[in-house]
Amino acid sequence: MSILRQAAIDYFAIRRALGFKLMRAEKLLEQFVSFVEQQGDNRITTEAAVAWATLPRSGQTWSYARLSVVRRFASYMRSTDPATEVPPTHILVQKKGRATPFLYSPADLSALINATRSYRCPDRGTTLRMLIGLLSVTGMRIGEAIRLNLEDFDSGNGILTIANTKFGKTREVPLHPTTTTAVSAYLERPHQPIRRKGTRALFLSTIGTRLSYNCVQQTFRRLTAASGLKSRTTSCRPRIHDLRHTFAVATILDGYRDGNEPGNRIALLSTYLGHVDPASTYWYLSAAPELLALANVRLERDLGGAA
Repeated sequence: MSILRQAAIDYFAIRRALGFKLMRAEKLLEQFVSFVEQQGDNRITTEAAVAWATLPRSGQTWSYARLSVVRRFASYMRSTDPATEVPPTHILVQKKGRATPFLYSPADLSALINATRSYRCPDRGTTLRMLIGLLSVTGMRIGEAIRLNLEDFDSGNGILTIANTKFGKTREVPLHPTTTTAVSAYLERPHQPIRRKGTRALFLSTIGTRLSYNCVQQTFRRLTAASGLKSRTTSCRPRIHDLRHTFAVATILDGYRDGNEPGNRIALLSTYLGHVDPASTYWYLSAAPELLALANVRLERDLGGAA
């Protein structure tokens, strides 16, 4: 085993001990190490890092992401090998900002649900409807949903336990009684796939295995096309992650409509979504025109009262 490859193993062992998952980063770094080894080298250079990051079919944003993985590893390597070159931050600068959330209307969600009924395999459509529905009413991340196991659903108390989340934490998500009933009915449905040995997944594929993240993403893109949902701008297109944004916005909107103080919901919503910092929750709320309009009305009312 090369020195570089062993260093990569040690690097990920340290970072995982700190709570990071890094599955995609590990895959990319393994590819980079193989690339360097094929070049007959055993150390990181800026030239090699850029050459690998900009390989064919690596768009500008993806090249930036690939180089960022190498840069972090190179910084680690530099502490023990001064000859290691850390790629400068001004190379392959990412110009694209964050995507604008696609906030789904009730009609949009109905169109998505109806599109699942077109599958030849009825159980596939049933699973997709349950998955989309659960994401819509809980704001879970898609990765959290497909990692759910049977034992994570407590039908008696109406609670989902989401373990080993994005930041290595575990949280409990209370469910509305109607959602608890729907999940129970899904698990008890007739003619479901035969569960593969050792598979405890709550959501099953048609062959009895856990759903794949990439397959779910591809399927969702086909569903949005079939349901007639179109991109609103070049940076605002229907994504499965935006079901989470929609849930967050709807929660705060309900606070305004009920006449309550919506700001009091931020901390609760942040905990429910599994954010480590409420600032992340505020980002979820920043792109909703209706929410901004209601906030403006509340501000004008309060200022008028003060005058």
